[in-house]
Amino acid sequence: MGNAVMRALRPAPLAAAVAALAALVAGCSLAPDYKVPPSPVAAQYRTTGPWVSAKPGDQLNRDGWWTLYDDPQLDALEKRLLANNTDLEAAYAHYQQAQAFVTQVSAGLFPTVTANTSAFRERQSATRPLRGAGPNDYNAVTLGGEIDYDLDLWGRVRDSVKAGKYEAQATQADLASVQLSLQVQLADSYVQLRGLDQQTALLRETVVAFTKALQLTEALHGGGIVAGLDVARAQTQLSSAQSQLSQTVAQRALLEHAIAVLVGASASEFTLPESTAAIPLPPIPVGVPSVLLQRRPDIAAAERRVAEANAKIGVARAAYFPSITLTAAGGLQSSSYTNFFSAPNFFWALGPQLTQYIFDGGFRRGQLEAAKAATSEAGARYRGVVLTAFQQVEDNLTLLADLGTALQQQRDAASAAERALSLALTQYKQGAIGYLDVVTAQTAALDAEVSAIQIQTRQQSANVQLVRAVGGGWSAEQLDQAATAPALVASADEHAPSNTASDAAGK
Repeated sequence: MGNAVMRALRPAPLAAAVAALAALVAGCSLAPDYKVPPSPVAAQYRTTGPWVSAKPGDQLNRDGWWTLYDDPQLDALEKRLLANNTDLEAAYAHYQQAQAFVTQVSAGLFPTVTANTSAFRERQSATRPLRGAGPNDYNAVTLGGEIDYDLDLWGRVRDSVKAGKYEAQATQADLASVQLSLQVQLADSYVQLRGLDQQTALLRETVVAFTKALQLTEALHGGGIVAGLDVARAQTQLSSAQSQLSQTVAQRALLEHAIAVLVGASASEFTLPESTAAIPLPPIPVGVPSVLLQRRPDIAAAERRVAEANAKIGVARAAYFPSITLTAAGGLQSSSYTNFFSAPNFFWALGPQLTQYIFDGGFRRGQLEAAKAATSEAGARYRGVVLTAFQQVEDNLTLLADLGTALQQQRDAASAAERALSLALTQYKQGAIGYLDVVTAQTAALDAEVSAIQIQTRQQSANVQLVRAVGGGWSAEQLDQAATAPALVASADEHAPSNTASDAAGK
């Protein structure tokens, strides 16, 4: 039995030659040499404004860029988002799928080992064509195993693994992009909500002031000093201000509901207390445009998908060449259970299997052309994402600069309108002007102050959006995780903890 086993393990000359050939071409790949698609990158941003010129590698705080705004309520909300947001959980699950796919395709680099056993009582038909002389009833007992190994001479498996890892890296960048987008959406909604809080406070003060103006007008009308028209105009102003207040409260409620969804809470049970505290406008570190390519996860995802498509060209090209599989099989087979584990019952087989297509009606040619077209498509999408990223940075830099100027001008206008209203009320009490002049001054003062708050909110929103435009606190270096830890999903829970999703996204 020992000699039989040694003979089974001794490679045949043909198998040894094939193995030597496999070692010789182990580094073969039919994929084109990968180069990042060229895209227009300016030397510097055109817009000048209130931001920090970042040094290479300077980034926002990965563990909480929103702390720049120094708002404890916003800090608490962002943490709840990381823990409970359903879109973030779904993006992490998609990332886990990509990691699992890397594990699947990586299995092709290793031999496949299978084992089988069977024990049957069989009967042979007495009228079977070309029937042998054996008995009609017999036992068939088999215990065996098989090892199959794809030599991958043309790099099909290796290129498939590369493509899988590139897709996993792209999915990881997608996860980071989703997380950043959600964080920015929450911060932006919060900034807008606080702007509405300031408008609400202003309108409440206005309603009180207009109520007093109506009471004054009614008193003057009762004394026969002014006409009833003045009372009607004062009532109109008060009702209009009350309507604006109700609309602003409704807008705030909608934003509050949106924030509830972002943090994974029921809109019916979620409330945020009103606050008119000023949110600071922190400077955002902005580097040169070329740094943006390493700072935005959506750019990294688009670039990795170009690399994936390029690797799939190698897979399509390899399909033109023969597929060679080494197979080793062996085991025990007998018609009797007695002395089953004995040398005469041993069988084995060893050798290569070569498969080469002869005619496929253009199927492989179509696959190759599709892979090339997919690479061109991915390259075009990558360039589009890069151009859009530069546009978003320029847009928000422009808004920050121009809205800063506009805000100062609007505040000057609001101060002038307030002085005009004070003078109009004084002159009206003295009987020097009619109430129409007071109405005009009231309208101008309220509109000017509301506009100032709205411009300030838009500037703060542009500041938040600039964080997203420059990539937040993300770094392209985090993509190495997807390449070095393809079996991450093996130890992950069905519902990933929030900190796991955040770490994968590069929180």
